[in-house]
Amino acid sequence: EVQLVESGGGLVQAGGSLRLSCVASGLDFDNSAIAWFRQAPGKEREAVSCINLSDGSMDYADSVKGRFTISSDNAKNTVYLEMNSLKPEDTAVYYCAAVRTWGYRLTISTMTKLQRWDSWGQGALVTVSS
Repeated sequence: EVQLVESGGGLVQAGGSLRLSCVASGLDFDNSAIAWFRQAPGKEREAVSCINLSDGSMDYADSVKGRFTISSDNAKNTVYLEMNSLKPEDTAVYYCAAVRTWGYRLTISTMTKLQRWDSWGQGALVTVSS
């Protein structure tokens, strides 16, 4: 069974940086993708970024492009989301999610359409003060 454990959330001032971690267990990294979503109070869940672990291909939402960086350390079964130049609008609970892929690349577009995920992290609260 796939398990995801998140860490790294917290309070940061606008313009600051934060790095979230998502540690996976029981996941076939060769045929999987990890995605980051976020959800602010009263708002729908938003796709943020994703990485296909087999080839390292990545995708980002326009709202975070140039500010956030997703990366993986496959040896540590960990995916990171480096968040720079944080804005108050980035305040949300951030969730990582894992899906086993079958010969396709996960993208922001496919993230929004995907109905079934193999596992979700517990969520990490990121609060950006103005």
